[in-house]
Amino acid sequence: MAKLRKDLDRSATHLLHRAGQCAAEMFSSETRTGGLTPRQLAVMMVIGDKEGLNQTELVDRTGIDRSTMADLVARLTRRGLVQRRRTKEDARAYAIKLSQQGARLLREARPGAAAADQRLIGCLPAGKRQDFLDALDLIVTSANKPRR
Repeated sequence: MAKLRKDLDRSATHLLHRAGQCAAEMFSSETRTGGLTPRQLAVMMVIGDKEGLNQTELVDRTGIDRSTMADLVARLTRRGLVQRRRTKEDARAYAIKLSQQGARLLREARPGAAAADQRLIGCLPAGKRQDFLDALDLIVTSANKPRR
C-alpha cells in the first residue's frame, strides 16, 4: 500500500487531477454565485471581453474542445446567461453575447474566482507562484501543439 501511495504522489497525471478537484472545490466555495463552473465562467469571461464571437472562436480562445463548447453554450443559453444570433458572414454560425443577466452574474462571480485563484496558489511560497503558473502554461501550450 505504501508503494502505491508513493507512486501516486509522484504521478503528474494523478496530482494534476487532484489539484483540479481542489481548484474546483475552492472555486465553488469562493464564488457562491449562480452555480457557475470554472469552465462556464471562463467562457463568459471571453464573451464579455469580446462580444459577438462564434463558437469556433470561443474554442480557439479557451482551449475547450468543440463538443464541450457546444454543450456549455447551450447550457448558458438555456439559463438565459448568453444569447445567440446568426452571423451576417455565415448563416450557419452564431454570434454569442452575454445577456444582461449573464453580464451581472459575471460581475458578481469575478471576485470569488480571483479569491479562489489566490487561495489555490497561496499555499506556495510567494517566490514560486509565478513559476508554478508558468509551468502550467507550458504544459497546456505544449499539449496543444500538433504532434508530428
